[in-house]
Amino acid sequence: MQVFGSSGVRGVAGDELTPRYVLRVAQAAGDVWRDDHDRVAIARDTRTTGRTFINAATSGLTTVGFDVDRLGVVPTPGLQAYCEREAVPGVMITASHNPAAYNGVKLIGADGVELTRSTLDRVEQSLRDDTPNYADWETVGSDTAIESARRRYREQVLAAVDRDRIADADLTIVVDSGHGAGSLTSPDLFRELGCEVHTVNTQPDGHFPGRDPEPVAENLEDLRAFVRATDADLGFAHDGDADRGMFVDETGTHIEGDAALAALAAAEIESGDGVVSAVNASQRLVDVVEDAGATLSLTPIGSTYIVSRIRKLQDEGTHVAIAGEGNGGILFPDYRIARDGAFTAAKFLELVADRPASEVAADYDDYYNVRRNLEYETEEERESMLEGIEAHANEATADLDTTDGYRLDYGDGWVLARPSGTEPVVRVYAEARTLDRAEELAETMVSRATQQTNTYSGE
Repeated sequence: MQVFGSSGVRGVAGDELTPRYVLRVAQAAGDVWRDDHDRVAIARDTRTTGRTFINAATSGLTTVGFDVDRLGVVPTPGLQAYCEREAVPGVMITASHNPAAYNGVKLIGADGVELTRSTLDRVEQSLRDDTPNYADWETVGSDTAIESARRRYREQVLAAVDRDRIADADLTIVVDSGHGAGSLTSPDLFRELGCEVHTVNTQPDGHFPGRDPEPVAENLEDLRAFVRATDADLGFAHDGDADRGMFVDETGTHIEGDAALAALAAAEIESGDGVVSAVNASQRLVDVVEDAGATLSLTPIGSTYIVSRIRKLQDEGTHVAIAGEGNGGILFPDYRIARDGAFTAAKFLELVADRPASEVAADYDDYYNVRRNLEYETEEERESMLEGIEAHANEATADLDTTDGYRLDYGDGWVLARPSGTEPVVRVYAEARTLDRAEELAETMVSRATQQTNTYSGE
């Protein structure tokens, strides 16, 4: 069984994820890294359990002989920037977009990129062996607080975008960091880009009192209202560790993540380029890639799979201009093979510098998206849902793709059902040219899944 899912290890803190387990994960990672490194960087988001788990991970690493650079509360892309600059691997304590009760561990290589599946397999093997190579009293590691990581991260983003183009547009924006790690970096970053910046939900708080960490439309009512109230040109929102960016246009209307990805892709790709996305990729992106004469490569859902595919294509000589998913997790490989919500927002501002956000998004509003989350409490319920979904997939008159779950393409729309790799839910996604059709596709899939579960439970 894989310990590391599509985006690291996650679980309910104190139940599925304990300090003792985080300590062991850190030791196992150290066992894999020790041949090439003797120093590790570590950071966290704002979750209430973050300090406890970062202390556990630090203890695990120092007890097996590593010195630890403690960056404090830093966005995941900020840790990745530090790892790349200092040529050290990293440990990020975060549960990203998951609810406040969750926490997790993500491992970063010394190149600033998430570990490959093969390296994670080695870490998992060390966990199973459960034989830490403890250092003696003379070689035990030490830990050092690093105060400059957030500032250096902002400086790197500023240097990588068209600062003059954004500043000359005299833009007003609203930043909603959702009380997460981006609270300590994004407001200052966009002021340095020359924007007038208003903020909402930017007090660092691991209880996430203003909204849940996931920056989906239903959680962004405050942002939409504040954009309208301040007559802002754009609003954008982060998840807990600020590796995602989602947008609201100048009218206070939510911009679908798939539309934002398509707009950014259209600005980046050229003929012959490669583009990487997950199996739930929108037809919007497919259209943009085809129009540009580029090639789209689809993976299972999750950043680990996308990163691995980018590297594979690069090794084969393909230039990958952009990659990512419609959830706001977008990568610009020429900058870094990492999801970076602030960098993504800055790139979107480059587009908004030329015309209103609503017009940018309007080029890609021909499709409607619906998502449903089906919660389960036991593995039996999960398996029963998947049995119903499989039966529906096999009976449907549609093209079936099983890269990750079951995707049915009907020509006028598609629906995908798959178990989440980070939460006890089965996710259902649907897209069509009308909202009614997208909802119909989603509800039919949900009905088959829940019908099977109700039959199993005797209801």
